[in-house]
This record gives sequence, C-alpha cells and structure tokens, in this order.
Amino acid sequence: MFKAKIQIFCFILRLVTGREIMAKEMGKYIHNLILKGEGMNLDFKYCISDPRKIARSLSAFSNSDGGKLLIGVRDNGSVAGVNSDEEYYMIDSAAKLYCTPEVEINIRQHNINGKSILEVDVPKSKFRPVKARDEDDKWKAYFRYNDMNILADRVILQVWRRSDRSGGLLIRFDKTENILLNYLRQGEKVNITIFKKLADIKSRVAEKILADFVLCGLIIIEANEKGIFYRLSDELEAAG
Repeated sequence: MFKAKIQIFCFILRLVTGREIMAKEMGKYIHNLILKGEGMNLDFKYCISDPRKIARSLSAFSNSDGGKLLIGVRDNGSVAGVNSDEEYYMIDSAAKLYCTPEVEINIRQHNINGKSILEVDVPKSKFRPVKARDEDDKWKAYFRYNDMNILADRVILQVWRRSDRSGGLLIRFDKTENILLNYLRQGEKVNITIFKKLADIKSRVAEKILADFVLCGLIIIEANEKGIFYRLSDELEAAG
C-alpha cells in the first residue's frame, strides 16, 4: 500500500515538473519572439477592439510572406495579457468574416506569468490578393513592409494577379520605358502619379509599365507613411 502511494506521488511529481518545464520553455519561446521586435513577419497587438483592424494584419501577412501576431503584447514588448476566449472569437471572426478569401490561421495560447497571450500564425496565401473589409464595408488589400501594414496600390495588385500566371513576360522598351529607366538611374523614385506626369501617359499605362518592371526585377517597392514608391533594383544601381 505504502509502495503504491509512493509510486502515485512520484507520478504526480513528474507530471507537475513536466508541466513546469513546458511552461518555462513556452515562456522562453515567447520571450525570444518579443525580443525580435515587430517587423516584416511579426506584429504585436495589445488587445482587439475591432476585428477589422486584425483583418488588415491578416491581409498584409497573407499577401506577403506570412507572419505571426502576438495578441496581449504592447508595442514596447511588455506583456499585457488578454481574455483568451473573447480575443479568440474576434480573431476567428476577422479571418472568416472580414477577410476574402478566408485566411487559414492557427492560434495557440500561452500562459506567461499568469497572463494569457495568443500566438496567431498566418501563412502566405496562394490566392492573392487577400482583402480586408474596412469600416465602410469596402474590401481593401494590404501588404507588409517592415513593421507596417500598407494599403496596396493598383501596381501591386497587378503584380500579385500576374505573378501567379504561368508563362514568361515580354517587355518592349519604347520611349516611355526608357524615360522611366533613365529617371530612376539618377537615383530618383517614382509612384504612379510622378511617372504619369513624367512620361505624359495615362494612369493605366503607368501602372502596367511599373508592374512589368517589378515582375522583371528591374525595380523594387519602397513604402512609408507618405505612400508607395518604386526605385531601381540594387543590382541595376550597382551596375550603374
């Protein structure tokens, strides 16, 4: 009888110890994630007050290279914790009701020092663009640039649609294409409006040429609070 009690006690001890080790490892895992800071593949959310805001992040990650959301973490990396049931419902709603097509997410719950954090894995979508529904019930597509979710312009939308098609791409270098290339070789950047005025062309023509250049790797995308710009690729800049 005494031996059986000892065995039960040892079993419980191993179970408790195993859980403590697991919790410690999970804590270390989350801590290391937070130390990386927000970036191209990681976004912190203090809480979720509106599924539309989360839908933007889901859209941005889906249209880029995928990423993670940590719900219950402040922008400065401190752990706030969340009401896991309520937040889980909001995230699930954002993925299914506020994104089109639906985003297949994976949610894991972690307990750090008594506070609940949700880790949301967002894969890169095979069906771009993934759009998020805004406050006016309009569907808009976003992409991730550094630690920002940026609203995609018509050039990027074209790039996404055309990059999934099979077959090559043929670009004819005419006067307009050379105007763009020569301008960019001076170290300048353009957006749709600047290029349209520079070459005296219509918006749809400017969008098509910029999309062609992106798809061929001649130019790359830069984005900030002021908008989306296009500059010469690093390889072409190095080549002079």
